[in-house]
Amino acid sequence: MSVGLVLVSHSVRLAEGAAELAREMAPDVVVAAGAGDTDGGLGTSLDVVQGALDRVLPGVDGVVVLADLGSAVLTVESALELDDDLAGRVRLADAPFVEGAVAAAVAAQQGGDLGQVLAAAEDAGAPAQGETPAAVAPTPVGPAAAGEAVGDAVTARVVIRNPLGLHARPAAVVARAASAFGGPVTLQGVDATSVLRLMALGTAAGTEVEVAARGADAQDAVATVVGLIEGGFGEV
Repeated sequence: MSVGLVLVSHSVRLAEGAAELAREMAPDVVVAAGAGDTDGGLGTSLDVVQGALDRVLPGVDGVVVLADLGSAVLTVESALELDDDLAGRVRLADAPFVEGAVAAAVAAQQGGDLGQVLAAAEDAGAPAQGETPAAVAPTPVGPAAAGEAVGDAVTARVVIRNPLGLHARPAAVVARAASAFGGPVTLQGVDATSVLRLMALGTAAGTEVEVAARGADAQDAVATVVGLIEGGFGEV
């Protein structure tokens, strides 16, 4: 199932900027801005929102819509109320605009269905139970340790090599790779399939992190993530 995004904002520049960021995180996902009034000024327009939905819907199975402020939400709700055919294919997320757009885009890139992409958007920014994504201080260490089993988990330690650390694009690369495996994968104790959790770690170049995974594919999952980090994400 393919899911697209429509970003509804009072500001065309804000919506287009958020759309650009979402596309960078999820290059295969259709993302459209439905922003501004009919003249491109500040505000929202029913016609503009309907136009954005009309552009996205033909190429996808469903659409998640994010809106920046209350009146934008009302405009989206009006568009949905006027077309009964949208009820099963379009969902309005109660989510932070930028963070939700990024999280939803990555979930859609990973093959999530409409409900999963909506949930990813609405979960954006919420603290995960049992996770403490505090910044990790750089530690001078040697090469990555080989994956080793600890209990039912496979773990390895590796040093972040790219100069900008685990910023948005590398975080998205890790998240997409981690999502391909059946069992849970974590990086420094946080869900490695979540771009926002990874970015919240604040890992800089020279930081040693632990990659861990469970399940039948655990060894491959750890090796894949370690390989991406050791490769510097094409930035070294």
